[in-house]
Amino acid sequence: MDVAFSLYPVKSHCALTCDINLGSQPCLPVRRTDMSSVQEVNPKVRGIRDPVNLQSLAAQISRQIAQGEEKAFTKVIDLSTCDPHRTGMPPISFVRQVLSLCCYPELLKEGSFPLDVKQKAQKLLEACDGGSIGSYSSVFGLPPIRKSVAEFLTKRDGGINSNPEDIIFFNGSQKILAAMIHLLSREDGQTQTGVLVPLPCPHTLPMLLDEVGVKLMPYMLTEEQGWALDLEELHRALMTARRQCDPRAIYISNPGNPTGHVQDREKIEKIIHFAASERLVLLVEEVYQGSVFGQDKEFLSFKKVLFEMGVSYSETVEMASFHSISTATMGECGLRGAYVELINLDPAVTKFLSNPPCCPSILPQLAMEIMVNPPAPGDASYEKYTQEILVREETLSQNAGRACKLLNALPGMSCQPAMGGVFLYPRLHLPAEIIEEAKLLRLSADVLYCQRLLEEEGICLGAGCENGHNDENFHIRLCVLAPPAVLEDVLTRLSSFHLRLLNRPDDI
Repeated sequence: MDVAFSLYPVKSHCALTCDINLGSQPCLPVRRTDMSSVQEVNPKVRGIRDPVNLQSLAAQISRQIAQGEEKAFTKVIDLSTCDPHRTGMPPISFVRQVLSLCCYPELLKEGSFPLDVKQKAQKLLEACDGGSIGSYSSVFGLPPIRKSVAEFLTKRDGGINSNPEDIIFFNGSQKILAAMIHLLSREDGQTQTGVLVPLPCPHTLPMLLDEVGVKLMPYMLTEEQGWALDLEELHRALMTARRQCDPRAIYISNPGNPTGHVQDREKIEKIIHFAASERLVLLVEEVYQGSVFGQDKEFLSFKKVLFEMGVSYSETVEMASFHSISTATMGECGLRGAYVELINLDPAVTKFLSNPPCCPSILPQLAMEIMVNPPAPGDASYEKYTQEILVREETLSQNAGRACKLLNALPGMSCQPAMGGVFLYPRLHLPAEIIEEAKLLRLSADVLYCQRLLEEEGICLGAGCENGHNDENFHIRLCVLAPPAVLEDVLTRLSSFHLRLLNRPDDI
């Protein structure tokens, strides 16, 4: 089978050196390391655009409050990223119970845990070498858990087979994407590798591509159509890319991050046909697949649609799809666990996608197994687990609807409704004087907006320029997966700030 990309050896060298005379003569002064100057930093890292430092400012303000400094608010609320536990969403009880027993197996002797919790913990410990989470796994992950993920995918896709050998675990979905892009990147010759990326895109993606030295080639999503993908725009973006670089892949998030758009079957088929005809690798992020709440919307995996298009596609299109325990229902962001399923990649390529020289962390692999293989009907924990998941799903759906309605009622703001995922991505229609002030400060206007909101109201939201927008279509990013009371507080403070900024009466 032809492989759409090839691998090139990476040269390694040690950049940190010092000259020390170890002979009988007196030692010469030790010169400072090369890292004492920013000019000695890896040019790829040094060239990365400076991140918008809103979270650092949020941390600084939180420290000031803790030290007794008076503010108009008592704490900072950060909804710029999906981190539901930080906002007060409780973890899933079954997950934490099982992981507790895995971390301290002596608890298996206690009578306070349900039987299915103990059985799950024992099974997971048996999957670990030495029966301990302190052991290593293979570089691809624990075989029994790779098997559980494959069974989950087979069931999810209506019986389309998934091979455990095609499943690889990583410490977070960003590690997966970085590994894939490293493989795609060709560092020989004059032509830079490119990846087609939607705008807006996940806020961590632009810097990741910069670090690897891969060119981000944007295709614009259509805001007026709910952030839908337009095939003509894809072709335009590809033609533009080929004049500037060597485009080798297309990145898709479904449900969209941060747009909340959910792709339907017809659009997925067209995207797959586009990738096949243009010999592009499909990089499909499906982290929020369990969080689709739009009316008459459902999640369809790209793999399922691919295999239902026939063997001319299912046996040729190269795809990497990934999922994470940071998903809305689990929310275990800090554990940093994710897997990738590789489709139609040459096995000789697959072996380079492990985590050399280290194995993936054990605890997030166990959490992944719990996510894909939760309590079943009849299990002692089934009713409580189901209820907790239902509450989280209803909270997300209701929050998204409530927030969208309020944001659209504000003058100078418009927001497309989300159909899935955890974010809203409203547009700011700012007065000219705000935009000019931002230019004088050498800031994007959405950054200035978010900084002032943070300083005046203690609310940390994401600026749209983080998501790749660099024109004057200014946006903010708001995670709506939070306890309803917390979100209501955020919306109240945001509304008050926004109306003050626009010099409007404090009512809407």
